Amino acid sequence: MEPRITVVTLGVRDLDASIRFYRDGLGLPLRDRYPDAAFFRLGGVTLGLYPRPLLAKDANVPADGSGFAGITLAHNVRSRAEVDQTLEEAAAGGGKIVQPPRVADWGGYSGYFADPDGHLREIACTPDGSVE
Repeated sequence: MEPRITVVTLGVRDLDASIRFYRDGLGLPLRDRYPDAAFFRLGGVTLGLYPRPLLAKDANVPADGSGFAGITLAHNVRSRAEVDQTLEEAAAGGGKIVQPPRVADWGGYSGYFADPDGHLREIACTPDGSVE
């Protein structure tokens, strides 16, 4: 297998509300909108939004999962100020801050928010300010 991830798809409760959050709240560029899906371009990766029951059916798994799913999406920025600003933007757009920004155990600076469906996003600044 080639070492690559091209699409991260989130199962969402309300597709229109999730589109508004990611497009209007976070300012992500909407690439494509279909009746049951939406896709945002994130550099070399695409973020997909798909109704949770349909995504579960597509993967042939139950749709009633709850609690921590064991995954987060991370977004590295260049400075602590950008971490703070991005978390403020997420909260203003309808996200919920679940971990305020702080110096992390690994030496960087990060905080977490949850989108309207509870998917966790980490916003982080590495000790050297790299974004990759």
